[in-house]
Amino acid sequence: MTHRSRVCAVLFDVAAQDFEQVTEFWSAALQREVVPDSDGRYATLEGEIDVLVQSAIPGREGMHIDIETDDVDAEVARLEGLGARRREQVRDWWVMIAPDGRPFCVVPVQSKSWPAGTVEWP
Repeated sequence: MTHRSRVCAVLFDVAAQDFEQVTEFWSAALQREVVPDSDGRYATLEGEIDVLVQSAIPGREGMHIDIETDDVDAEVARLEGLGARRREQVRDWWVMIAPDGRPFCVVPVQSKSWPAGTVEWP
């Protein structure tokens, strides 16, 4: 059975006290409107690839990408075969660690333009 995946977002993981300032900066820098989530943890700056500002767990500030897929289990297995490892499951997605130690997430489909730009995997 095949599945599809693609990069869907770049996230700035910031300390809670920096959340508003960073959100305002990237909104102005990219000329994108801010779309806050209901719990105030994320602010989306929508575009072809979404840019999100996320209030991060202390010590996990930085940047990461999200890979969206129509089959999270298959995509996680494919990426493990390439050398990634699982760090933790969060609801219905996985935080993964690339071979160089950088985190990224594998998430279910969430963008409005799915499946444009996806890759089909065997």
